[in-house]
Amino acid sequence: MKNILNAPFVEEMKKITANMYRLGWDERNGGNISYMLEESDVAEYLDLTNVIRTIPIGFDAAELSGKIFIVTGTGRYFKNIEFDPANNLGIIRIAKDGTTAELLWGYEDGGRFTSELPAHLMSHITRLRKDPEHRVVMHTHPTNTLAMTHIHELDDKKFTHTIWEMCTECIVVFPDGIGVLPWMVCGNNEIGVATAKKMEDYHIVVWGLHGIYGAGKNMDEAFGLIETVEKAAELYMLIAGHPHVNTIRDFELKAVADAFGLDYRKDFLDL
Repeated sequence: MKNILNAPFVEEMKKITANMYRLGWDERNGGNISYMLEESDVAEYLDLTNVIRTIPIGFDAAELSGKIFIVTGTGRYFKNIEFDPANNLGIIRIAKDGTTAELLWGYEDGGRFTSELPAHLMSHITRLRKDPEHRVVMHTHPTNTLAMTHIHELDDKKFTHTIWEMCTECIVVFPDGIGVLPWMVCGNNEIGVATAKKMEDYHIVVWGLHGIYGAGKNMDEAFGLIETVEKAAELYMLIAGHPHVNTIRDFELKAVADAFGLDYRKDFLDL
């Protein structure tokens, strides 16, 4: 059996979390990632009949029964994952009962998965219904996006429209727009349900005064969505309070979308 520490999915988690910490998006123990893995890939590195222990999920995820995820740990710092993945990451399988996770590897010091795992699983369920190739849910606290939620209306259409106006690529990268939630208590099922509801229409959900959720087919896609929103939010914060001499007008956004053949939120433009 191959060494799990050399597995591509472990390497991906190490690299992406180190990068997110370096960017200043995941201070202290902020942020979490869950990445659904193929059973055949995991079987090259682990004995899937060996369940180390079981951990209650706090949510009925029966729709994901048998699915395997690599998940960041609760209370863990992204900066430490690169150097100590076995304590800061875990590989879990959703048990048949749907309410329990079977630990297959990791959390070696007795830890457990992020407290926001139920919210992740709810979003995984929603996105898999929309796209069977979906694999990743990523939560982080990008600085400018968070700052923008302090001064901008928390409305799907208005927030999306402002972000789309910031730079040409935005409507290309997320033509389905951005879902936005008001501030809510984190780490509970209520915010998970609200996020999953937004995920029916969006790949990106902004949590007001908190952070962002991104969903994708792989790590690059989920991260790319978030970094594009964050770049646009940075531009917005740089020009906030200044007169807008130039902007991308709605008919020009439509022209970009038409040029790329995008299925975009036409109702988010005033034409």
